Amino acid sequence: MTPQLVGRRPTLTPSALVDDLVPPPHFADAAFDTYLPDPDYPSQAAARERMRDFATRSVRRGIPGLRPSSGGTGLYLDGGFGVGKTHLLAAAAHAIGDRAAFGTFVEYTHLVGALGFAAARAELSRFALVCIDEFELDDPGDTLLMARLMRELTDAGVAIAATSNTLPDSLGEGRFAAEDFKREIQSVARLFTVATVDGPDYRHRGDLASPAPARAEDVEEVRAEPAGVIEDWWELVADLWHVHPSRYGAYVAGIEVLGLREVAPLRDQAQALRLVALVDRLYDRDVRIVASGAPLDQVFPADMLRGGYRKKYFRAVSRLTAMATRD
Repeated sequence: MTPQLVGRRPTLTPSALVDDLVPPPHFADAAFDTYLPDPDYPSQAAARERMRDFATRSVRRGIPGLRPSSGGTGLYLDGGFGVGKTHLLAAAAHAIGDRAAFGTFVEYTHLVGALGFAAARAELSRFALVCIDEFELDDPGDTLLMARLMRELTDAGVAIAATSNTLPDSLGEGRFAAEDFKREIQSVARLFTVATVDGPDYRHRGDLASPAPARAEDVEEVRAEPAGVIEDWWELVADLWHVHPSRYGAYVAGIEVLGLREVAPLRDQAQALRLVALVDRLYDRDVRIVASGAPLDQVFPADMLRGGYRKKYFRAVSRLTAMATRD
């Protein structure tokens, strides 16, 4: 059995943080031709062609002498979870190759923290395309930081593509005093043209129900898996406090099956947001989950599902359910 998650304290060097800006394993083979748009939602096919065209133009932007003096442009895929936005973003990164950087919003903010603003800007300015997955402004610090970083990158001719569940000019709503930072939020919004991607969650078309919790003995059978790990729910939730979310990818490295004992509803927003980040990294790595206790669609209490972070939580439930039904 693989060593436990609880107690892991991964460290990443600044150079490793930059080297890791590539699409995660779940999207290692993502391509425009493997994205299958739902014919009932024409916006999906339209978004694919817009992103394909955007990637092509970004390649030219990355060729010396062909960068436009007016700076880069941005494409922003807005839509609900499970409509393939990350697939299209990863396809764009693969189309560009090593001239593209791909990371989540939190990974970029951590990169700035680790390298310093000037060094991070210099590193990212080497790319023709910077892809930002799960773009969201959760606090004033992120708002000020990303508004400046993205403005300076586009001024340097870097193209930026992003995905989100929230339209650019609505970023931050319900999470902090967004009205106080309206100028910065609008400066971010002006960098992008928006492509809306409609449709149902492809992970659960026709079946939105969470699977029944596993039996305790089923969870213990994870021990027999060569890359299996079993954790007590509350011990894992507590341990997440000791690892920065940007390191959760390294935290779960090497795991293929995760057994969870006695899952229960979370108690506060801080726990919930860290769990969302962990779920995203587990999903990126195609981990299968075997969980006893409460159903996985009940880990976020009803009041959280009505709050400002509800889109994050619904996406996490979708991904948890997909991992629990994975063969």
